[in-house]
Amino acid sequence: MFVRVVENATDRENAFSIRRRVFVEEQGVPLHLELDELDRTATHFIAYDDDKPIAAGRLRETDLKIGKVERVCVIPEYRGKHIGNLMMKEMERYAAEVGFEKIKLNAQTHAIPFYQKLNYEITSPEFMDAGIPHRAMEKQVSLK
Repeated sequence: MFVRVVENATDRENAFSIRRRVFVEEQGVPLHLELDELDRTATHFIAYDDDKPIAAGRLRETDLKIGKVERVCVIPEYRGKHIGNLMMKEMERYAAEVGFEKIKLNAQTHAIPFYQKLNYEITSPEFMDAGIPHRAMEKQVSLK
């Protein structure tokens, strides 16, 4: 299994397909909220098990030296196999490589323990996004 930056149209469609499956079909997020105008400028990531796409996410710059991780998802049959951890580590590595000093994200409340294990700290009270409760989190990043 491996994670990489989306490199071509096939990777991009695979990433979008995973997001539609998880967020739109499974969680009921409206398609127009899931696939948005920010996809055009974000850096997308895809995970594969051999040639099978299994996870996706995106990273975009929000402020000087601050990146925002969004749309991280793993298809159901690969959950609990540390794919999310693999995704986040690659996104963090890339963020540090391009000069981000901090990563922010909005975690669905059920995913907060996952992000806390990766040393993200809660920075907001609970709020709703697409009808799902979230909390903002952040972490300093650096090249190691």
